[in-house]
Amino acid sequence: MASLRETGRRLLCCFFLCLSLSAAARAATLNHEWEISYQFKSPDCVCKLAVTINGQTPGPTIRATQGDTVVVRVSNSLLTENVAIHWHGIRQIGTPWADGTEGVTQCPILPGDVFTYTFVVHRPGTYMYHAHYGMQRSAGLYGLIVVAAAPGAEPFAYDGEHEVLLNDWWHNSTHEQATGLASVPIRWVGEPHSLLINGRGRFNCSAAAAGTCDATLPECAAPVFDVVPGKTYRFRIASLTSLSALNFEIEGHPMTVVEADGHYVKPFVVDSLSIYSGETYSVLIKADQDPNRNYWLASNVVSRQPGTPTGTAVLSYLGDPRSPPPTPPPAGRAWNDTMYRFQQSVATVAHPAHVEPPPPRADRTILLLNTQNKIDGRIKWALNNVSFRLPHTPYLVAMKRGLLGAFDQRPPPEKYAHQTYDIYAKPPNPNATTSDGLYRLRFGSVVDVVLQNANMLDDNKSETHPWHLHGHDFWVLGYGIGRFDPAVHPATYNLRDPILKNTVAVHPYGWTALRFKADNPGVWAFHCHIEAHFFMGMGVVFEEGIERVAELPREITGCGKTKGGH
Repeated sequence: MASLRETGRRLLCCFFLCLSLSAAARAATLNHEWEISYQFKSPDCVCKLAVTINGQTPGPTIRATQGDTVVVRVSNSLLTENVAIHWHGIRQIGTPWADGTEGVTQCPILPGDVFTYTFVVHRPGTYMYHAHYGMQRSAGLYGLIVVAAAPGAEPFAYDGEHEVLLNDWWHNSTHEQATGLASVPIRWVGEPHSLLINGRGRFNCSAAAAGTCDATLPECAAPVFDVVPGKTYRFRIASLTSLSALNFEIEGHPMTVVEADGHYVKPFVVDSLSIYSGETYSVLIKADQDPNRNYWLASNVVSRQPGTPTGTAVLSYLGDPRSPPPTPPPAGRAWNDTMYRFQQSVATVAHPAHVEPPPPRADRTILLLNTQNKIDGRIKWALNNVSFRLPHTPYLVAMKRGLLGAFDQRPPPEKYAHQTYDIYAKPPNPNATTSDGLYRLRFGSVVDVVLQNANMLDDNKSETHPWHLHGHDFWVLGYGIGRFDPAVHPATYNLRDPILKNTVAVHPYGWTALRFKADNPGVWAFHCHIEAHFFMGMGVVFEEGIERVAELPREITGCGKTKGGH
């Protein structure tokens, strides 16, 4: 009997080894050549300078299969600007220097220079890429990454798929926006001029400066998504907005949510989808409506009082984009309906067949109070009263080379006065400090982070913040409205089937609890994905297992204390 068991074990090992070798044999290396340059573009019919990839914005979609190696050779032709590109949702296991976060994992790519990003896409799903230098993402440098699963591996079926990339768009430049944010008094970026779907929108030309707007341009024509009656379609939806939380709807077609940030979801049905910057979802729709007309895809601002018209595209049964839907575009959910968005967050749990149980307890808990503050009269965002700033020498390089003077060696505080802090009142101390210190995590440890939202500098005002963690997926253990209590709320955590994500919303006056394993050697940013908020200090950085990181490529150096190769 023992011999039979041993034979069985050997056969099983051989089976899995063959599967592994087969997968490795199928894996491909996908090479891309990108030139980053400014071009005049009219995505919403108004002409302005945009940052483009090979002359286009959004950039090309990267299509790969699980296990493939992606190689992107980036040539910076911006002439007067640096650049860095982050591969959002790709964990960069073994390649932390390819994460593309200026100041954290690399020096920026200088004008005229070339930098090659090489990384493996380890899991299937819907991801994206975008600039991670200054506020460049707002200027048009972004696109999608679609990683296909092995045939039959997904827990749902469909007949065809479409990709939807949502964004917001301003006519003033990112340089104007960044300068305004750093001014005293602040010049806020304001609400976006347009909402784009797959890089297209429509601004009211009567409100534009003379000679700048042309509504007849094909470049700003509404995108059309063709469907065949009776078929089921997967829509991969991604948000790379710089500011806006969105409510997305396909008129007359309920959506079944099946994927979030590359992880399979226990299916649930919505009539409209709440989506925040940095998130991706897959939904299924059935093309079962009247095929003799077309329908709207609509994107509307929520969580902020909107000042931007609905972004639109067309779902076409007719295959004729000249047949506009006969109805007005859907206006979406009420912008201040927080509970609708909260309930969707709570409903998003792991698919029963794809649950990855979290560790039962954490080794370390970090409580982060998210507040709006002032430093030298400038409005900033802070965590535990510390506003984050990026160092001139990337953390990854500084820590690997022992350049301890490159950043503040004192870690930021990991607790706040949670028992007494009134989250519904304006900050009692409006003044904050600034730091480029980081949190050092024991490699392999389990870390809980609880994000607590609070009132801003103005009375009765709290906003939604989507937080993104580089280099990891985390379990979303719970959400709440009100003040988090470490003595009470952990008992309510979902340890049964929490969803794994890389970006999560913290709702107005609410808290969100997440858990992750510090098991990916490197240095990783964790920040609000609203472009202006990270620029104003809403972020932290984690280091783990730096001694396990392989030799760094020379190309990521050349700035700060690494100038001249030192």
